[in-house]
Amino acid sequence: MKQSMFIARLRGYVRIQIRGTGCEKLINPMMEKAFSIWDIQAAEDGKLELNILIKDFFKLKPLLKRTGCRVHVLERYGLPFFMERLGRRKVFLGGIAAFIIGLYVLTSLVWQITVEGNDRISEAEILQAASKQGIHMYQWKFRLKKSEDLSREIQGMLPGTAWVGVEIRGTHITIKVVEATIPDKPDLKNPRNLVAAKNALVTEILSEKGKPMVKPNTYVKKGDVLISGTIGDEQNSQVVVASGKVRGVVWYTSRIESPLTKTYKAYTGEATNRNYLVFGTRALQVSGYGKLEYEHSETIPERKTLAWRSFTLPIGWLHEKVMEVEVVEEPIDPAIAKKTGLEQARAKLLGASGPDARLVGEKILHEKSENGKIYIDVHFEVEENIAEEQPIVIRGE
Repeated sequence: MKQSMFIARLRGYVRIQIRGTGCEKLINPMMEKAFSIWDIQAAEDGKLELNILIKDFFKLKPLLKRTGCRVHVLERYGLPFFMERLGRRKVFLGGIAAFIIGLYVLTSLVWQITVEGNDRISEAEILQAASKQGIHMYQWKFRLKKSEDLSREIQGMLPGTAWVGVEIRGTHITIKVVEATIPDKPDLKNPRNLVAAKNALVTEILSEKGKPMVKPNTYVKKGDVLISGTIGDEQNSQVVVASGKVRGVVWYTSRIESPLTKTYKAYTGEATNRNYLVFGTRALQVSGYGKLEYEHSETIPERKTLAWRSFTLPIGWLHEKVMEVEVVEEPIDPAIAKKTGLEQARAKLLGASGPDARLVGEKILHEKSENGKIYIDVHFEVEENIAEEQPIVIRGE
């Protein structure tokens, strides 16, 4: 009678060899008595091998006496034998107990703290406030206050916050912050002039308030008054907040360096795998030993962390795939390198000159190729806003 292997292993069974003349005559009496036997095989010299449950093995003695056969145990399987061996290995049992205790200790500590939602308030300031409330690495979770109390205390220590939430999930604590809204600063209301921010040739001037001091096609130096906040004459004058728009052409000289070779990485198809057991912030390598023979390589990590329900355990598995790469250098046509360098220089210059800046002139002053690069000196003319504010200081009489 064949048993379910799970039940058989749970109860325990043995692989036996029956020796003697006519040992096959034992099979029918065993079947009649409903012995649990399976995997019957004939061995050499008329011997039989079969599997039998432990409870039925001890019932064999009367049948063996009747037939004059003998039995020899070949293998032992199942839970009873495992528990017997385990009982003889006290060090192993101690190791299991230490593992369970260590696992409990590890899951009772805080291993990771993250901050979300902060912009103006630095993360260090938030973590410092949290630390004063007991939230720090390797803190026992049972020593922490309730999440609501922690949120209230931390918010009281951070005046720039509108709300603070503390979420405890397993060994990970997340501090969520909503910063208070700060109203925009009002526009400057003190009297002021608009002056030139750079040396330029004025191309357009539009005065909304104040007195224009220059005209189009006028050269101005940095600091020259463009629109004065003082209006009226000497006998009857007043100061106002000058406003308006002044555009001018500004001159720039840029030195451009553009490489004549393009370097990129290509995978060769060779790869090595390395595996690690991770305990908190430490990792123990378990496979993939040896020095890498790759001259250039790229590592792709994949980490898995043990989790139970909402608890994330500080124990996991890290798999690294180290792929061999070769560095390939490809020449670039000098014309393309020159074009690319000029485009990058224009984009950088216009980005620094303001949103409404435009390029009105360009002239290459010098060009040479050296050490695998092309060097270009370029003179740019950019039309942009050249006005900046300058407060008017009113001295008392």
